[in-house]
Amino acid sequence: MILKKSSNENDQTESLDDLKAKITELEGAVLYAKAETENFRKRSIDEMDKTRKYAIENFASEILLVKDSLDASLMVDESSLENYKEGMELTSKQLTSVFEKLNIKEIDPKGEVFDPNFHEAMTMVESDQDANTVISVMQKGYTLNERVLRPALVTVAKEKN
Repeated sequence: MILKKSSNENDQTESLDDLKAKITELEGAVLYAKAETENFRKRSIDEMDKTRKYAIENFASEILLVKDSLDASLMVDESSLENYKEGMELTSKQLTSVFEKLNIKEIDPKGEVFDPNFHEAMTMVESDQDANTVISVMQKGYTLNERVLRPALVTVAKEKN
């Protein structure tokens, strides 16, 4: 006697085969996604390392031009003090240009109200100026993209006793 599979059993077998194929397909997709994620993570780490390593490359390239100018001005004949001064002025302008390109701004607060976010008071002296006014700058400060690189070192006026 030969037993025939019922139509229902055939449908279940086909359905089971379809599900197994779908599971195999999804497993492959998951493995692919995991591999892609791992590759992305490795590329990101590599890019972060390169960014850290070469972050100042632009600055270094610009500052080399200033160094070249300084070296050239030091080669000027000692008898020509005026040429030496002109070379130093040119180098200073060049350095200012580099600062502008890199968004480095000078803090020169003479006559302004003392601001502890941008200034560091070195001394306070009695003065005819209003209290908390910067009366002299010992060392200029600098910001980089609005963030203080170095505060200005200042003398601040205090009230007369």
